[in-house]
Amino acid sequence: MDSTKEAHIIYQTMSTDHSNTADEQKSSGSSRPRYFSDDLREDLVFPIQQHSVTNSQVPNASHDSSDTIVRDEKQNDVDVGPFCTQGCKKELSWFLVYISSTIHLAVFGILGVLTRYLLEKLFGPEVVGVTSDHSVIYVDLPPNMVGSFLMGWLGVVFKGDISKLSPDLAVGLTTGYLGSLTTFSGWNQKMIELSVDDQWTSFVVGFSLGFILVFCSFLFGVGTVKGFRWVLNKTNLASKCGFFKVHNVVIQSILIVVMIMMLGLLWGMSVFLLTKDLNGDNKISYVWFGCIIGPIGVWIRFYLTKLNGKGLGRTVIMKWMPFGTLIANVSACCIMAAFAIMKKAVNDNHFDIVATGIQFGLCGCLSTVSTFIAEFEAIRESVNTWRECLYALTTIIISFTFGTLIYSVPV
Repeated sequence: MDSTKEAHIIYQTMSTDHSNTADEQKSSGSSRPRYFSDDLREDLVFPIQQHSVTNSQVPNASHDSSDTIVRDEKQNDVDVGPFCTQGCKKELSWFLVYISSTIHLAVFGILGVLTRYLLEKLFGPEVVGVTSDHSVIYVDLPPNMVGSFLMGWLGVVFKGDISKLSPDLAVGLTTGYLGSLTTFSGWNQKMIELSVDDQWTSFVVGFSLGFILVFCSFLFGVGTVKGFRWVLNKTNLASKCGFFKVHNVVIQSILIVVMIMMLGLLWGMSVFLLTKDLNGDNKISYVWFGCIIGPIGVWIRFYLTKLNGKGLGRTVIMKWMPFGTLIANVSACCIMAAFAIMKKAVNDNHFDIVATGIQFGLCGCLSTVSTFIAEFEAIRESVNTWRECLYALTTIIISFTFGTLIYSVPV
C-alpha cells in the first residue's frame, strides 16, 4: 500500500450498522460487540493520549462509518469550513505545534487537578460523607469514576470530532484534563495504607470495587454518548448547528493565544493564593502548589505514552502492552509512597505542604485511571482476551509492591 495514503485507525466504537457488526463478530468468533478493528488484534496500540508534535494533520472521520476516527498522515484535501476553501489548508510550524500541545496539556492538567479536589471535597466526610481516607470507598473514587465516564465521551466517540476543531484541544481534554482528573497513584496509596494497618479485607475490596466501578463508568460513558450521537445523526442537529467544523491555522493561532493567557492566569492565581495561605490558613495550600507543578506530571506522561505500542527488545515483543502508561502509573505510585513516608519523618508544616502538593499535583497528573481503563477495554476486545487481565494485574501488582517496599522503609 502506498505510504502516502496509509491511514491508521485510532479508535473504533461499536458500529451502528448491525449487519456489519454481526459479520465482524462471526469472523472473530465472538458474540461480544467490538470496539476495535481486526487489524489491531495482534499489534494493538493505544493512541488515546498520543499526539505527535511533528504532525499537525487533522484526524478525519471515516466516510464509511461515523463512529470511526481515522488519522491520514498525508491527506492534503481537507475541508476547513468557512475560513478557507478545500485544498488551501495551511499548517502551523512544528515549533508552534509543540508550544500549542504543551500549553493545552498544562492548562487542562491544572483544570483536572482543581476538578479532582472539588469532587474529593464534595463526596468527602465534610459534605456528602460518602468517601473516607480509611474506607474502601476512598476519596479518589468519585474523580476516577467521573473521569472514566467522560473518557467514553471525549476520548472515544467525540475525540475525532474535537480533533477537527483542534488536535491539541482533543489531546488537552483527554491526556491533560481527564488524565489529571483521575489518579492511579492516590488509589494505590490508600490501598497500601489499608494493608499496612492489616486491613486486608478492605484492601481486597478496595482494589476490586475501585476497578469495577471505574470500568462500569467507562462503559456507561461509551453507551450514553453513542445514544447521544445517534440522536444527533437522526435529527441532523450537528449539521444544523454547525458542529465540528474542521480547524485551520487561524483558529489554531487563536487557541494558542487563549491557552497562554489561561495558563498565565491559572499559574498566577495559584502562586498568589499559595503565598497568601502560607502566612495564614494553610489547609488547602497544597492544592495551589499542586496546580503549579501538576503540568510537569502531564508532560512526562504525555511523552511516556509514545512508548505505547513499541514493544520490547529488537524483536519488538508485547507490542500490545502500553508500557508508557504502565511506567507513568508505577513511577507516580513510587513517588507518592516516598513522600508519604517522608511526611512521617519530617515534622514541618512547610514541608508537609510541599510533599502533599507533589503527591496531589505531580503524582496525580503523572498517573491516570481513565486511560488505564480505556486501554484495558481496548485489550479486552483483542483476540487474546487474557491480555487485559495481564495488563491490569501487572500495573496493580508492580505499583502496590514497589509502593509498599518504599512505604515500609523505617524512619
